[in-house]
Amino acid sequence: MAHLSVPDALFLAFQTAVAGRYSLDRELGRGGMGVVFLAREVHLDRHVAIKVLPTALAAQPALRERFLREAQLAAKLSHPHIIPIHAVDVTGDFAYYVMTYVEGETLSQRVQDRGPLSARDATRLLREVAWALGHAHAQGLVHRDVKPDNILIERESGRALVGDFGIAAASGESASAVLSGTPEFMSPEQVLGHDVDARSDLYSLGVTAYFALSGRLPFTGGTATEVLAKQVTEAAPPLAASGVVVPRALAQLVEQCIAKDPAHRPARADTLAEQLGVSIEQRRELPAVLRAFVKRNGRMDGGGTLVGLIATLVAAVGISAVSGPVAGVLSLLLLVALMPPVFGVAAAKQLLDHGFAQADLLPAFRAEQATAREERSMIHHPVRARLERLLGACTHVVASTTAVLLPVAMVGTVVPRFADVGAVAIVGGIASTVLTLAWLGVMQRQRDVDVEFWSSAWTGRLGAFAFAVARRLRGASVVQPAMTHRATELSLGMATEQLFESLPALARTALRELPGVLHTLQRDAQRLRARYEQLQDALGAAGGAAHLDVHHALRADRDMVQARLREAVAAMETLRLGLLRLHAGSTSLESLTTHLGLASDVSADVQRLVAAHQEVDDTLAYPHHIALSPV
Repeated sequence: MAHLSVPDALFLAFQTAVAGRYSLDRELGRGGMGVVFLAREVHLDRHVAIKVLPTALAAQPALRERFLREAQLAAKLSHPHIIPIHAVDVTGDFAYYVMTYVEGETLSQRVQDRGPLSARDATRLLREVAWALGHAHAQGLVHRDVKPDNILIERESGRALVGDFGIAAASGESASAVLSGTPEFMSPEQVLGHDVDARSDLYSLGVTAYFALSGRLPFTGGTATEVLAKQVTEAAPPLAASGVVVPRALAQLVEQCIAKDPAHRPARADTLAEQLGVSIEQRRELPAVLRAFVKRNGRMDGGGTLVGLIATLVAAVGISAVSGPVAGVLSLLLLVALMPPVFGVAAAKQLLDHGFAQADLLPAFRAEQATAREERSMIHHPVRARLERLLGACTHVVASTTAVLLPVAMVGTVVPRFADVGAVAIVGGIASTVLTLAWLGVMQRQRDVDVEFWSSAWTGRLGAFAFAVARRLRGASVVQPAMTHRATELSLGMATEQLFESLPALARTALRELPGVLHTLQRDAQRLRARYEQLQDALGAAGGAAHLDVHHALRADRDMVQARLREAVAAMETLRLGLLRLHAGSTSLESLTTHLGLASDVSADVQRLVAAHQEVDDTLAYPHHIALSPV
């Protein structure tokens, strides 16, 4: 027989006080500032959550009045990510407020039960909390107790809701007036009793983000006093120290939020939400075919290559036995030389069969490189970096010395006194090979050399050759897959190119300049998009008031780049629509030629902007930590 939990004295007394209005079900949780009960509102027949101020605190007039005043302030907030407060009341000895009951779990429970959140889930959740805090701040209210226990995740929708504004107060009010707080999440200025504003909540949100991403707190201690002292005096350890892999942009935002100086944090919660939104939008999920290609299928390092080399060697030995050693060596060299192009054409044909083209590979390899950089940036090994430099220097010296000795070694085959040089050259060659392999192995741990090499091969002329041959062998037109992974300009470019290729030969001749203009626009749009993302990252780094002038300059620059990007994409869209109308017979070649000229003008304007940006990068003194790389 199951045993029912016995209600405590507070449950029984409060139920007696609110009988007829609310029917209490069970206790949901408790803290220093109150106890929360699940109840049913009798009149509306709905579940609600009721937070009750303990009677010992409610008996103190000042504390009771503050509790009620702050609850009334919070009740004025209306936002999709803030738990609504329906009523604030006093009944007998009890002060309480009634809020919507959210079926779900707190962020703290979510992390404890299932581990840290993924970067994507954490970013979405933090953005929703930032929106909620931004709304509260706009009403002049600072939460003052942002923490995982006060963030609920609705089970059905997965959205985050901020609750428990129980110690909230007006912006600028000193922290000494606050009833309580949570040491692990309090900002330094709140600990010291200074005036607090929206940036104090952002500090607490940064600590919350740290916990959500790593499952750990940046500051812990044996006592609350020890934790509070660390909040004021110690810098938070980097997220990398917890062993988690976090995207660079997200890690930077968390670090900004938990800066000790409020001036170095984002100025507003809305600004933080915007930056989090950008980091979500920039991450497109690549199709499995492309992910497999950049990781495995596009590289000659699998079992098929090994089998091919063995077969080639066997064939060369057979030819050597029949036609002599010279023929065997030549056939071996020829077969080995043919392996890369044959592999390239076969791999390209496989991608074409799945509906992808060479243009899809550049963003795919870039995404793989970005992921590799993020993972490696989280774990810094200074010893490994020094070892890489040492091995590189040794490899260079030994290889250069061996290259110098080779001519002398060849002379040693006919001049006896130089015979020993040949042995030295052989040793040098072996040493160079061993050092090179070791150097590449260490370098691979620092950066993904394989991805860099294969990206260069597949996105360059070799890749273009492989796809051209594969397209001829395949014959049929490419089947188009879902294109959600593609940037707009890439999708438009591929669609427009297919429309052009399907035109009659006479029309293609009349519009022979169109592919060149189209490729230029596509390339320029990709460069502008990359530039836009760089400026967004720089805006995040200059988010504090300490770089206000730079922030304004970067924002203006970003807006200009965004405008030019829209113009470039619009020009590509015009060409696509013109070709569609030409296929439908509703426009003429002359009209399309006019659009082609306008698109050329847009392309020229974009190229001038890109060139100007390069010049600005070389002359404008941005702070070193937000310097922009060339487009």
